[in-house]
Amino acid sequence: MRKWPTLNRRITACRLCPRLREYCREVGRQKRRAFATEKYWARPVPNFGDPRARLLIVGLAPAAHGANRTGRMFTGDRSGLWLYRALHKAGFANQSESHSADDGLVLTDCAITAVCHCAPPDNKPTRQEIANCRRWLESTIDMLPVRVILALGQIAFHSAVDEARQRNWLTGRRPKFTHGAAIEMKEGRWLLASYHPSQQNTFTGRLTEPMFDGVFRLARKLLGKEGRITTNRRRRAT
Repeated sequence: MRKWPTLNRRITACRLCPRLREYCREVGRQKRRAFATEKYWARPVPNFGDPRARLLIVGLAPAAHGANRTGRMFTGDRSGLWLYRALHKAGFANQSESHSADDGLVLTDCAITAVCHCAPPDNKPTRQEIANCRRWLESTIDMLPVRVILALGQIAFHSAVDEARQRNWLTGRRPKFTHGAAIEMKEGRWLLASYHPSQQNTFTGRLTEPMFDGVFRLARKLLGKEGRITTNRRRRAT
């Protein structure tokens, strides 16, 4: 467990992407009017959750006025409200809301990381910035007893697939991103896919609460006593 905070300190100290570091600082200087009195984190955001987690959630990157402000993954924005509400329903979180890094939220058997740990302009990291941050995804997976990886959005899904193929957990034809997809990997591991709970998906109805909850019910089932479900190799959460 001591390795978990060490990894997070290394992530926070990362300086591989000058563009992202400067953008995070600039957002922290300008601030949003609603948060004018707050001090922004404005640094790479560390992983969050249980250092013994079997469920690893992979997001895209911190939101400029969300995690880049609060210093905790998916905290302080609407995406986080959707995520932690779903995690609470599925029994992975002790509360359904997340507003600040000291609000008492605790995750059990679940950890959250990101493809990029710095907030990117327009939520669009470059390929090189994604590549620079890949070492932290690798180290996170090395450290955790991961059985289920849940990727939120296409970029996270492709990064998770790349990592699974690198580890020889996933072979054969490269899977395509589809909401609710469940891909069985080697040694009883699974890769799940979901639309990201961003406003462009939740406000338009592309992602609904029942759809999102279904993915977490499946994750919980996969982590049950049997450790896997006996269905087709690929299926959708309902």
